[in-house]
Amino acid sequence: MIAVFAILIMVIFLTFFYPMEPREKKTEVKSPKYTAQMKKLWQIAQTSMKERKPLRAEKALLTILKFDEKNAAAYNRLGILYAKSQKFDEAVECFEIAQSLDNNPASIHNVGLIYLETGAYEKAAMAFSQAIALEGDVPTRYMALAKAEEKLGNTKKAIAALENAYELDPKIATLRQILAIYEAEGDTEAATAMTARIEEQIVKDNAAKKRKIAARVRNNARTAMKTKQAKITLPEAKQVKPTANPRVMKSHVGRKRI
Repeated sequence: MIAVFAILIMVIFLTFFYPMEPREKKTEVKSPKYTAQMKKLWQIAQTSMKERKPLRAEKALLTILKFDEKNAAAYNRLGILYAKSQKFDEAVECFEIAQSLDNNPASIHNVGLIYLETGAYEKAAMAFSQAIALEGDVPTRYMALAKAEEKLGNTKKAIAALENAYELDPKIATLRQILAIYEAEGDTEAATAMTARIEEQIVKDNAAKKRKIAARVRNNARTAMKTKQAKITLPEAKQVKPTANPRVMKSHVGRKRI
């Protein structure tokens, strides 16, 4: 009976009083050798992708993921690599894993691009909308959304997306895309108004280019003037040297030592 009572007390003690403080999570410290190897693998992957060596890049990225399974950036790069090789299923899988590890709008946008390429326009529009909700100040997101909406026949939504892109980055190419939609719809009035906007934008762009050229000429002239002044003043400064007083020199001449 006493033994049972002692065990009961021990159970109560362990339940309510031990441990009193939560255990701290152990942070794994990476060795310098590990860090150097990972950096080298990243360099190999980036260089290989630039040099269009997909197999070498894939091997480097897979090696990174072998040691670091939660590396969202590696999954994102691997997805881009698969997308370029038209391995769309593998690319989508990589982008989705990257997005689950790090809620990055770039990963969602990349998934949308693959859906757009494969003709899954509804999924593409949803992906682009999600990316915009997370990061709404990137014009390319709206441009991509406009393509998906246009493919779905939602011309009003496509035009609205292009207008948002134009507000962020006023380019004539964006206005011409809107004009093309109006012309395809046969909306002559809207097309005429858009043509006028394009002409106004061309005038603004030309004026801005002239101002930039004029500012560049002024800056070059100022730089040339400063360089010229420096060339003139520097030799004169070198020529100024302390000289002995001629009177003092004459006073010493002919003096005899005692």
